[in-house]
Amino acid sequence: MRVLTAKQIKAVEEDAFKTDSTEAGLMLNAGTACFEKICKIFGESLANSRVAVFCGNGKNAGDGFVIADLLHNINVQSDIIICDKEPTIDEPKMYYDKAVKNDVKVMNFTNIDDNSYDIIIDCIFGIGFHGEPREPFSEIFDYINSSSAKVVSIDTPSGTDSTDGSVINAVRADYTVAISTLKFAHVLPPSNSYCGKIYTVNIGIDESHYKSNYAQTITKKDIKKNFIKRDFNSNKGSFGHQLNICGSYLMPGASVIAAKAALKTGVGLLKCAFPKSVYPVMTAHLTQPIFKPLCENEAKTVSIGALGDIFEDLKWADSVVVGCGLGNNDDIQVVVDQIIKTSEAPIVLDADGINAVAPFIDIVKDKKAPLIITPHPGEMARLIGESVDYVCSNRLEVAKAFAKENDVVVVLKGANTVVTDGNDVFFNMTGNPGMAMGGTGDMLSGIIGSFLAQGLKPVEAAKAGVYIHGRCGDIARQEISERGMTVDDMIYVLGALMSEFE
Repeated sequence: MRVLTAKQIKAVEEDAFKTDSTEAGLMLNAGTACFEKICKIFGESLANSRVAVFCGNGKNAGDGFVIADLLHNINVQSDIIICDKEPTIDEPKMYYDKAVKNDVKVMNFTNIDDNSYDIIIDCIFGIGFHGEPREPFSEIFDYINSSSAKVVSIDTPSGTDSTDGSVINAVRADYTVAISTLKFAHVLPPSNSYCGKIYTVNIGIDESHYKSNYAQTITKKDIKKNFIKRDFNSNKGSFGHQLNICGSYLMPGASVIAAKAALKTGVGLLKCAFPKSVYPVMTAHLTQPIFKPLCENEAKTVSIGALGDIFEDLKWADSVVVGCGLGNNDDIQVVVDQIIKTSEAPIVLDADGINAVAPFIDIVKDKKAPLIITPHPGEMARLIGESVDYVCSNRLEVAKAFAKENDVVVVLKGANTVVTDGNDVFFNMTGNPGMAMGGTGDMLSGIIGSFLAQGLKPVEAAKAGVYIHGRCGDIARQEISERGMTVDDMIYVLGALMSEFE
């Protein structure tokens, strides 16, 4: 699904006005589509609900007037709440006058004398909003957010910036009904946390009016096309050789998690290379991989002396995962540097692998093979020499710029993980806060490495990895709980989940 800025969607609508529809016609379509979605969200309970439709004085209010009028037509008690002043723009005023003529109750926000609404529909600001809301809107937002009513925002929660996701003060919605397409407010922090459950409605704009290379969300349909039916005469060599260079004495679990994730997603042969002191942990938890204990240093991490063995294994590999629990010292920096410069198989660089190259980031330009890096915001901040706050406030720009400058695929983790090669941008919509725990990144690296070994292109492997990884989190949350789920719970469902993509 497309993700557009305010400027982009306005250009689409302006193009549609030239041939397909009037502004008033699209406003009616939008209000009607949102009304129908609200009916589906609340079902039979809507009939007995008191609904307040909060309207500003811009064009977004026109959608609200249509919604209020349609609710009134099906005998739902719906009140229009004027937040500032009555509409003066022609199209919203036309639908306001129609609602008034049909006896829809209208009152000013200052005259609300109770807080007994069951549903609040937010049509205060549209996608053109940016900055800080002036009074009385801060007071109105506080009223809505302190209400016990379920809140539905139309297009974007009022007070959020639809283009960059910034928020100073805004409505916190339980549901957001996006019109035509998603906007960046739905996928970028902090505004994505204000949206609740997001639905998208079609208001009749023809596909021909979408003309740019827009950002996209990752969909199940996108992922399924990568997993063709396996040949009947396949053997273990048919599905790739994956080399995981992960783990250390202090963090052996990272290597175990990455290995289990790779095996559960169908790689043919997996070789796990690790410091020799980790051998008892690896063999206690894994039976299927090939084990390659490596020479280690005093810190019990992989040492420079292991490079000869690593170079031999790189010749065998179809994909390489480097960094999960690897540790960070001078030896690790040299080892990671040499892997990047030597491997002819695509590499997934995660965690300590990223930390190892952060002081010498130009080495990634000396790579021989495609490189996927999977940083969380803290690791991304170290890579670019900025603060974590800067990364979180500029997720799209940071990921895209780094990918383009260094010719890598960036998987910037977090809510709505960003995948980009510097040109195309994809947002992942699966996953939940229960995944914010140690080990989930190791799991993701193992999955992406497995898909690379099986022949997926780097961007496709990254997209499939983050989508399926998030789905595992969503299933684990549903079956256990958001607070109680573990990485083992996610891995447990991973193998069965792959049946959805066969």
